[in-house]
Amino acid sequence: MISLAQVIRIHEILIDKFGGSKGIRDQGLLESAIQRPFQTFDQKLLYPSVVDQAAALIESLITNHPFQDGNKRIGYTMMRLHLMMNHMDIEATEDEKYDFVIKIASGDSSFDEIKKWINDKLKNEG
Repeated sequence: MISLAQVIRIHEILIDKFGGSKGIRDQGLLESAIQRPFQTFDQKLLYPSVVDQAAALIESLITNHPFQDGNKRIGYTMMRLHLMMNHMDIEATEDEKYDFVIKIASGDSSFDEIKKWINDKLKNEG
C-alpha cells in the first residue's frame, strides 16, 4: 500500500508539472480513499484483485475530492501506479483516458463500469 505521505508528494509533483492549487481539502477523506482498496471484512479483502483495488482507488480519490485541485490527476496516477506495481498497465488513447476520468468525476460510472474499463484497457507488462 502506498503511504499518505507518498500520495501527497506525488500530488505536489503533479501540481508542479501541470498547474493548479496545492493543498489538502480533507485529510480524512484522503486517508479513507487510499485505505479503501485494502479494507477487509471477516479477514478477507473486500477488493481481492489488483483491478478491484485499482478501481476502488481511482473512484475514491476522484469522488472524495480530498485535494484542493488535481483530484482526477492524482486518482488516475495512483490507479496506474498500483497497476504498475503489480506488473500491469493501461493501454488507452488520451481521449479514452480523459473520458474515463470525467465519467467518474461526474458520477456517470459505477464501480463495475470502472473495473470493466480497466480490464478492457489492461495490458500485462511481464
